[in-house]
Amino acid sequence: MARKAGSNGEETARRIRDAAVRLFARHGYAAVSMRDIAAEVGLQAAALYNHFPNKQAMLLDVMASHMRALIVAWEKESFAFADPAEALRGFVRFHLQYHMDKVDHVSLAYHELKSLEPANYHVVEGLRRLYEGHLRKILTVGKEKGIFSVPDVPIAAMAILSMLTGASGWYRPDGRLSLERLVDLHAGLVQRGLEYTPANKKESQVQASILVPA
Repeated sequence: MARKAGSNGEETARRIRDAAVRLFARHGYAAVSMRDIAAEVGLQAAALYNHFPNKQAMLLDVMASHMRALIVAWEKESFAFADPAEALRGFVRFHLQYHMDKVDHVSLAYHELKSLEPANYHVVEGLRRLYEGHLRKILTVGKEKGIFSVPDVPIAAMAILSMLTGASGWYRPDGRLSLERLVDLHAGLVQRGLEYTPANKKESQVQASILVPA
């Protein structure tokens, strides 16, 4: 089969990105040079500049590309869910499964946001807020329908994402938990944490009575 025009360059750019992610995650952005990345790929350092103008552009590229792919993947997945409870469980499953083979990307998201220049930080943070917004929407709709008890949706969304993303740092496929079991445990923790209990049902009823004129 004939190779498409430009495919050599695209493949080289992909290899450069992969190398940058590995090295940034392993050694930290500040400790890695363009020369280090070139050596990892087996190129002359000057060849990197055919694809990226500098190391900062490379960091922005790998972080933003990861977030955009994550958002697109979830938006496709989300159409499968008919109600907030299903969507929440689906989100937990999706997030855990998506990130388990992307541990280096997770490490960058945690540790290298600080290394982005202000304009680049704004780009990546905007994508992170967009993704978080999908979870906030699930929680908000569930709250409005009386399915979830969520006193503060933004705080709940951040707490859930922190727990789910953190799992990729400690989970080991050869450990005592299968990925399926990990998903079930996390889904249960999240759902039970948002369930209406007798205590918060009573509180909700008190709040509602205050709003109803005598």
